[in-house]
Amino acid sequence: MSGTSVDSVDGALIRIDNGDLSLLQTSSIDTPDAIRNEAIDLIRSDRQSLDRAWRLGNKMAEIFADAAHPLIEAGKGEVDAIGCHGQTLRHFPNDPQSPFSVQVVNGAMLAIRTGLPCITDFRSADMALGGQGAPLASGLHANCFRSPAIDRVIVNIGGIANVTSLPADSEGSIIGFDTGPGNGLMDEWAFRHIGTRYDADGAWAASGICSDTLLARMLTDSYFTRSAPKSTGREYFNISWLDKHVAPMGELDAADVQATLVELTATTIANSIGNLFNSKPGVLVCGGGYRNKMLMKRLAARLGVNTIANTSALGIPPEWVECVTFAWLAHQRMSGLPGNVPSVTGARRAAILGALYLP
Repeated sequence: MSGTSVDSVDGALIRIDNGDLSLLQTSSIDTPDAIRNEAIDLIRSDRQSLDRAWRLGNKMAEIFADAAHPLIEAGKGEVDAIGCHGQTLRHFPNDPQSPFSVQVVNGAMLAIRTGLPCITDFRSADMALGGQGAPLASGLHANCFRSPAIDRVIVNIGGIANVTSLPADSEGSIIGFDTGPGNGLMDEWAFRHIGTRYDADGAWAASGICSDTLLARMLTDSYFTRSAPKSTGREYFNISWLDKHVAPMGELDAADVQATLVELTATTIANSIGNLFNSKPGVLVCGGGYRNKMLMKRLAARLGVNTIANTSALGIPPEWVECVTFAWLAHQRMSGLPGNVPSVTGARRAAILGALYLP
């Protein structure tokens, strides 16, 4: 451990035989001045932010427990564990100094409140192996949606959109990555201009006209042409990012910007799919974005198809695929099985994911 003085890291090697504990060896190393100073400065100057983050983790645990209780009751005593991703606050897998990803939830509190083992912190092990820590849904996609008869692409449209390629050839590598903005920018723009959390059915976007000039400006972002593995988040694609591209355009109708954001999401997803296969694969959509009729219309147009199916066709309704992902990852952890897909995340090897908290 490292204590509050942050002056050293101390370790102890112990053996436990039939309940009897023996101390075998100890070790202590001085904390380098640069790390000690950084830690103390963070504790002092960013205390309010740190306090807010961990309090949020406690609050999220309470909310997650409330959501879990009816499912536990429905399980009639046969639920083995809870998989909980937590709330992402930061995702910087390409940080030049030290990549990291932060999800807050008090796993111990969740375990105690539900009386069940709880697995959290699913990204860290993959990132420790040089991976992006994302997307993590590709393992579930391969497990549930892969077919020997047809090449498939699963498109998940949440705040950020991602794709998973599932070649029919069982020897073919699974590829997955975040394509860029999903619903996130549209939601933030709608909240600013029409005061709603999202643009229901894409109706507001449908009232606007896409600005080809604005779309071209946004598509110059280097993320869109970066090679996989890659992942991103709303700490990058957010309202500030959008404002930076909109400001030089002068006066633009807000609905036209929303229509352009729909086109941005549809274009970047379609371009990504086009780079995965030489022939047209079967495409299935999941995530909240499937409800945006305007987005589905534009994505279909960009892909050159009439309609796009969703994952209900294969047994999991689109709005629940992400929840099912973390339940599946919890099962993998409890079974001692890997949860990541190295060809997706870029990790050096497959790894068992998640930190286990017992009630």
